[in-house]
Amino acid sequence: MNARAPDTATRFFGIAEPLRFEGPKFRPSARRPFGYRWYEPDRLVLGKRMEDQLRFAVCWWHSFVWTGTDAFGGDTFERRWHKAGGDPMAQARDQAEVAFELFQLLHAPFFTFHDRDIAPEGASLRESNLNLRRIGELIARRMDETGVKLLWGTANLFSHRRYMAGAATNPDPEVFAYAAAQVKNVLELTHELGGANYVLWGGREGYETLLNTDLKRELAQLGRFMQLVVEHKHKIGFKGAILIEPKPAEPTKHQYDFDVASVHGFLRAHGLEHEIKVNIEQNHALLAGHSFEHEIALAHALGIFGSIDMNRGDELLGWDTDQFPNSLPQVALALYEILKGGGLASGGLNFDAKLRRQSIDPDDLIAAHAGAMDLCASALLVAEKMIGDGELARQLAARYQGWDGAEGRAILKGRRSLADLAARVERRAIEPQPVSGRQERLENLLNTYL
Repeated sequence: MNARAPDTATRFFGIAEPLRFEGPKFRPSARRPFGYRWYEPDRLVLGKRMEDQLRFAVCWWHSFVWTGTDAFGGDTFERRWHKAGGDPMAQARDQAEVAFELFQLLHAPFFTFHDRDIAPEGASLRESNLNLRRIGELIARRMDETGVKLLWGTANLFSHRRYMAGAATNPDPEVFAYAAAQVKNVLELTHELGGANYVLWGGREGYETLLNTDLKRELAQLGRFMQLVVEHKHKIGFKGAILIEPKPAEPTKHQYDFDVASVHGFLRAHGLEHEIKVNIEQNHALLAGHSFEHEIALAHALGIFGSIDMNRGDELLGWDTDQFPNSLPQVALALYEILKGGGLASGGLNFDAKLRRQSIDPDDLIAAHAGAMDLCASALLVAEKMIGDGELARQLAARYQGWDGAEGRAILKGRRSLADLAARVERRAIEPQPVSGRQERLENLLNTYL
């Protein structure tokens, strides 16, 4: 990656030199406030460079668009491109320059965006698309200059009031058509920028009450929308994966993409299980009543694992807090499941996380991302130990060894009927003896890797 230090006069952050690997003994100081203790991009981990195993991405929306507002208070960040009365396109260009400044300072190899993050909405879709294309040209130049790549793009089909009753699931087909036109433009731009994936997040594809909802009709609409996206992907030659990001609720009471299992059932119902995968977020998994590693393992088991939004939720709060990850055991378990499944492929670890609204200094963005990247690097090394040692895998295999025997294989291959099994049990007259699951021993073993 070519680090291009910005001009002092235009620099947004307090440092100009990109962060570097300092080693485990590194402690921040006034002279060098930021550095990596564990993130060493070229270090080989299970035969691949650490950078290629983790594929970090900075998200545009939380990092540069969010103003710090919440349900009870207004803006706290007051970035220079947030100021009212400015030229929206000039502000978008300024925001893009700052974004690439951050990417280079962090040595982040990827970024992600919604269309409305990088360019302002115009008076019509045609004007909005033109705005997006103009900023897209600037982004393409910066990508060429810096080597930073696009992990995925997506269309914002939830913020504008036209989408208050959903986009694909809207009762008005004109809104469906508008959303389709918006996705077409963003999918094409993602393709042109060399994006590795395209994400569909149905923030308002759900309902508040069944009293005004035809659930069967809306599911059919959503299925057709997804089919249209896949058809256009193949038409334009986009080779990246199409991803759905599961979430159970918020802003709607019930979302159709509730969790990995729900998405898989939906995809199979519409013939899309080989065309679309999932982008899993830790915070969304918690809201669905699952652990992060459960959703990852299930996606691998169902063959639809795609990518990760790496953040955390506050387990004392019942909403999507989008905090930067800071739990080594939690992230290590997630990465262990990813490595067991074969790695990230075209996916990555996207920091769909935002600063706390009191963290108003620009350099807080550096601290948040660098700390999260370092944590994930440390967790990757823990997961490498778990894989390399193999004891967890051995104990798991031993627990299911009966299914690898002749009788177990015969059952699973359909060579035993219910009557066959009943006759065998009666003939042998042997009571099966339970075997300990050894959960506590396995939890103790996990702690030895940390």
